[in-house]
Amino acid sequence: MKKLYFDCFSGISGDMTAAALIDMGANRDKVEKGLRSLGVSGYEINIFDTQKNGISAKMFDVALTGNEHEHEHEHEHEHDHRGLCEIREIINGSALSENARDIAIKIFEILAKAEGKIHGKSPEEVHFHEVGAVDSIVDIVAAAILIDDLSPDEIIFSVMREGTGFVKCQHGLIPVPVPATAELIKECGAHVELTDIKGEMITPTGAAIAAALGNVFGAPCPKGKIISVGYGAGHKDFEHPNVLRTVIIEDAARDEENGDIVLVLESNMDDCTGEKMAFCMEKLMENGALDVFASPILMKKGRPAYILSCICDKDKKDEMARIIFKHTSTIGIRIRETKRIKMAREKGAISTPYGEIGIKTCTFGDIKKVSTEYESAKNAAKTYDVSIGDIYSAVERIVQEDE
Repeated sequence: MKKLYFDCFSGISGDMTAAALIDMGANRDKVEKGLRSLGVSGYEINIFDTQKNGISAKMFDVALTGNEHEHEHEHEHEHDHRGLCEIREIINGSALSENARDIAIKIFEILAKAEGKIHGKSPEEVHFHEVGAVDSIVDIVAAAILIDDLSPDEIIFSVMREGTGFVKCQHGLIPVPVPATAELIKECGAHVELTDIKGEMITPTGAAIAAALGNVFGAPCPKGKIISVGYGAGHKDFEHPNVLRTVIIEDAARDEENGDIVLVLESNMDDCTGEKMAFCMEKLMENGALDVFASPILMKKGRPAYILSCICDKDKKDEMARIIFKHTSTIGIRIRETKRIKMAREKGAISTPYGEIGIKTCTFGDIKKVSTEYESAKNAAKTYDVSIGDIYSAVERIVQEDE
């Protein structure tokens, strides 16, 4: 299992994220090509080597050009008023991979939701600099492209260090962490250490990236073989190195049978509605469960009931238990360890008469299975006004021909 670890000892921002991922070997050409396909002008990207307190790092600098400023004046600062709907259109109209588009939109939706809560608006009504500015679009989309290129199985965040004091924005001075950052940290459950360092170290964009990508928060670097390390420099200078460190680790907790150890959390419930159960199952999957299912059973006194079963990695135990207790009627959960053997999995895409369709290829020795990604097939079926069965059949036919 390939794990991506964010060591946020100097906080996190969008540009630091992009720089660190490029520094560790993610495909820089994909970023530049993907950003050009957005159709957003008025900026230049400068990616260069620098040093912070003796540590070599990459800098990802987005510089607005004069043309963008002229464009703003002509259209009354139009870029400041981009909202979530327009940003979705920009991203969906690009040449990014489906996964990169999904990641970028997810980050923007999480950021807009937090900003909307602070300003008393719905996410769709949010129109302001932090979501609409060109540099935010570039930082977030670049991060999404790079994460898609690296394709980690799990993303883990350390404790995030944050400064103190105030920062200046269009509304005046606001405290650090700024309200949107504090809301994002609260919602995703990230762990924060407040320091006496003057200045902002966790930006709203950085916090939104963490909230959208993180499977585990506040954890030490996991055990395993270090594959690569990257350093992304921030623009500010502190007494400590103002860099974000990212590490790719190959998980050592795997035996010769391609197996690993997972937890199974189970609970019997005879007083929980189907709607509550379904909502809980969705939340578990969104927060990193490997699988979730419910099985009908008959309990004492003939009462119909369900067993809710959640399979997860060992470090997700507390989070999974918290969700089950919060969203169901249960007051007790059984937990057991179990070994599983799994096929190696690789995501990809295949060209069909209905465009590029996402697939997953699973292998175990000489055994190979190819399955169609449902969301990709669903979108193609809508676009071409055909049944989803037609999409699946087209993929199966092409796979068989290739074999």
